[in-house]
Amino acid sequence: MSPTTNRAPTWGADPYADALRSGRGPLFLRRPDGWLLPLDVERWCAGADVADLSALRRCEGPVLDIGCGPGRLVAALAARGRRALGIDVSEAAVTRTVAIGGAALCRSVFDSLPDEGSWGTALLLDGNIGIGGDPRALLLRTAELLTRRGLLIVETTAADVDEQVQVRVDSGHGGHRAAGALFPWARVGTPALLRYAAAAGWAPEEQWSVAEPRTHRPEAAERRFVALRRRARAAVPRSRGATAPPSSNRADTANSPAVISSQRTRKTSPGRPVVDS
Repeated sequence: MSPTTNRAPTWGADPYADALRSGRGPLFLRRPDGWLLPLDVERWCAGADVADLSALRRCEGPVLDIGCGPGRLVAALAARGRRALGIDVSEAAVTRTVAIGGAALCRSVFDSLPDEGSWGTALLLDGNIGIGGDPRALLLRTAELLTRRGLLIVETTAADVDEQVQVRVDSGHGGHRAAGALFPWARVGTPALLRYAAAAGWAPEEQWSVAEPRTHRPEAAERRFVALRRRARAAVPRSRGATAPPSSNRADTANSPAVISSQRTRKTSPGRPVVDS
């Protein structure tokens, strides 16, 4: 998810590109042992929903959407007159973003990016804190992209998890176009995110969740968010030594008030979808 090369086998692989072009799944992240994480392609390809808007309302200054996918967040910001740029390693994602009115570049977050150090807000939604399989390295890199007191909004899993895994994008259909190559990914709940953030020079500013009674995945009852602020006058370690392969992930439902609920981990059997993020 090296940072500037070999994008095609991961999120640029056929299953992800095919799903974005059609606007629908099924699509999964599959671990070598058969564990599956369903991906909400239909939601990503729809318009910005209530949960998305709860994050977009908090954005400050120009916005960088890391792993923009098909571009609903960038397009929503542009429609509101906000300066926003999406980056994604998938050419299909960038093409779709531009087609719906957003600005996007086919880049990894670990590539050289425009206006580094001047973005007011960065977004890591739809599980994108998992990019590269190393949340601390990603948080350090994001700090380089933002202003001195920039804001980072992260979506975390509903469960209290902290895991780094090897996965591949899988359509579930079989055949030579069904899956890409393995790449590192992470799944992070709010407690784990706060630990990584503290080690990378970020301070929590706000936490909230939004219920989704009509979500495309009935088991995914809510989405959770954390707003982080770069610490004032704190020496943030540089991320230049970090090696994380580029990837990006990419989120429309009911008018629901923000609610807080308990976090639980759930065990799953190999080959069965997990339902906690």
